[in-house]
Parts: sequence; structure tokens; C-alpha cells
Amino acid sequence: MAKCALLSCFFLLAIPALSADEPKAPPAVAPPAAQPAAPPAPANAMKPADRVEATPKGRLKNPYTDDNAAIVEAGHKLYMGYGCNGCHGGNGGGGICPPLINDTWVYGGDDDTLFRLVTLGSDVLQSKGSTRIGMENVVAPMPPMGPIIATDDDLWRILTFIRANFRGAPENKFGQAPEANP
Repeated sequence: MAKCALLSCFFLLAIPALSADEPKAPPAVAPPAAQPAAPPAPANAMKPADRVEATPKGRLKNPYTDDNAAIVEAGHKLYMGYGCNGCHGGNGGGGICPPLINDTWVYGGDDDTLFRLVTLGSDVLQSKGSTRIGMENVVAPMPPMGPIIATDDDLWRILTFIRANFRGAPENKFGQAPEANP
């Protein structure tokens, strides 16, 4: 009898120990509250300077269009958060530095040029062969913002905000045709 009781005790103690090794369902977690937000960053988001180094000149293309209100709003928040407004004004209309919403694109208005200009700054952009094709009242060179802006996706959103606020001639929204540049 003592043997039987001892054996029963052993089994009762062993069952919890055996079940401790079994995988357990994760604790129930309430889903996060739905928030209206812009689409997530692309899986390949990287530092803007790394993106510039990894992409041949002329190949950078904004994945966003300025008809997406959520992206434009996210870009506006980033524009303000990174301090772009300190030089270019709250909506890109200019300040101590050129406006970003008129017909004049100092180095060109295509996606690749704008991404590289903001990332590298105007001095480095010029050292890599870009020349001024437009004239604006410029107090100082564009500083390199690539080390400051967290991801290439943040920069694309900022550039989308700028495009959405363009107030020049529609045919110049992405820069003037090459033959129009002196």
C-alpha cells in the first residue's frame, strides 16, 4: 500500500513538471488601438546617406505620390520635426533660404537630385559634379541632412510634402526640361 501511495505521489508531482516543458500559448494581448496613420516604411528603409551610396546617380525615385493625404501629412510633420521650416519656412515658401514651392529648382527638381541635395548638402552635391541650374537668393549652402534624417523613407515623405505644396507652373513641378536649363 505504501508503495502504491508513493507511486501515486510521484505521478502527481511529475505531471506538472512534464507539462512545464510543453509550449504555452502566449498571454492574450489586446490589439493596439487603430490609429489613422501613413503606410509603414518600406522593409528596406535605410539611412539616406547609405541609400545614396547604394544607388547609381539618376536612379532614386520617390515611392510616394503627393495625392496621398496621409503621406503628405506625415511628410509635413517630419519637415517640421527635422527643422526644415527653420530655413525654408513652415510650408516651404522660403525664409532665410530659398522657397521650395516655386518654379525655381536650383539643382534640378527630379527625385534623384532632390534626395541627393538634402542628403549630401549643396557643397558635396557640387563636389560630385552637380551644377546650379537655377538662381535663388541663397544665404548659406544647404547643410547635409543625411546624418540627421533617420531613414530614406522619412526623406521621401518630406519630399512628398514639398511636391504637394508646389505652387509653380505644373510643367515645372519635377524640374524644367533639360533644354530649358542654361
